[in-house]
Amino acid sequence: MTGEAPNAPRRLGPLALLESAVLVSGIGNGIAVVTIPWLVLERTGLATSAGLVGAATAIPLLISALFSGSIVDTLGRKRTAVFSDACSALSVAAIPLVDRWLGLDMTLILALVVLGAVFDPAGATAREAMIPELGREARWPLPRTNAIHEATWGVSYLIGPAVGGVLIATIGPVTTLWATAVGFVFSGAAVMFIRAPGVGSPERADRPKTVLTGSAEGVRLVWRDPLLRMTTLISMLIVAVYLPIEGVVLPYIFQQQGRPAALGLVLTALSAGGLVGALAYAAIGPRVRRYPVFAGAVVLASVSILAMALAPTYALLVGAAALAGLFWGPVDPLINLAMQTRTDPARRGRVLGVLMASYYAAGPLGYMGAGLAIERFGAEATFTALGVLILVAATATVPMKALRLFDEPGRYAAELDIAPHVSSAPDPRMPVPPPESDER
Repeated sequence: MTGEAPNAPRRLGPLALLESAVLVSGIGNGIAVVTIPWLVLERTGLATSAGLVGAATAIPLLISALFSGSIVDTLGRKRTAVFSDACSALSVAAIPLVDRWLGLDMTLILALVVLGAVFDPAGATAREAMIPELGREARWPLPRTNAIHEATWGVSYLIGPAVGGVLIATIGPVTTLWATAVGFVFSGAAVMFIRAPGVGSPERADRPKTVLTGSAEGVRLVWRDPLLRMTTLISMLIVAVYLPIEGVVLPYIFQQQGRPAALGLVLTALSAGGLVGALAYAAIGPRVRRYPVFAGAVVLASVSILAMALAPTYALLVGAAALAGLFWGPVDPLINLAMQTRTDPARRGRVLGVLMASYYAAGPLGYMGAGLAIERFGAEATFTALGVLILVAATATVPMKALRLFDEPGRYAAELDIAPHVSSAPDPRMPVPPPESDER
């Protein structure tokens, strides 16, 4: 990827289309986050069943995410995103259709949710891989583009869970899933209209030889980079503990109370806080050091999650959720920025696939463990224990030396117009791209 001429026209359209796709697909996923556990609990009444669904979907998500990056780098970002969204829409629509024709039981719910999980990672990876090029078309600094992208996710999850809670209460969980299917249809349609460098079919020399070798290369690139390796491990630890809170513990608590809208409001507060945090980082990110922001955000977000578990009233629970989202807001933009500036653009999909797979790998044991703990110790005790675990993981990992590389420029920072915070010298610890790399 080569730099653009200084007088190149600003094109906001491609980035606007991408973020529109992210918004509508995110709203659909936010609806599903509330609806799927609610449907399982309504049909079975067992927290272990909700945990089983979460664990079962994490396995195909892990496998699909690991290979999705190589698929993106082979077929191209735009083509992969459109195909993935179409398949996701069909798999979600199958749930209400099967319920109408055959009737849903636990086995069918599990099979259909697992099918849907196969397609999601490729679309998410493809859209994520477009960010630097489309931000460049808009002539935005990359830190701002990443923050706005995460803010868009925040808006989608601000809207999605709330809409999901209202729809469940009015039309039932099965019918609610049509909204998720429609979201994927609109997402694919928006991506189809994107025209920009870097979103089409990659050069033959840049494609992985096979999906398997491409995924293996992605693993090597992540593991050889100290910063990417450490941020991946930290994210895995936190995700392993947090996802069961959102996917099992909170749905169980509010399903027992018969309050779907209350669950939606808590998840909405998390997203609203995340939106504000991401936008705040978009405003100040280029002017502040990255490591202190990352370390402080992770620890304060973890404290807020524990406060959610200990909150004596529903109002305080919602407030703590908003703070957890607020503090977490800068984390994902910072991780994205590290990945983008330290990865060959031609291999970005492979690295993204590995990063996404690592997050999904953290989920299965957490889901099952949370379901079993709720049945044995109760939801409140389980919530508190998970909050403590998150705080311990955060405080133990953020002092690690590798994280200070946030403030050093990555190999591709200059290519992406990212000014260094500390030194303009190349980082000698950065992995060198393979000889056949053909930078564009």
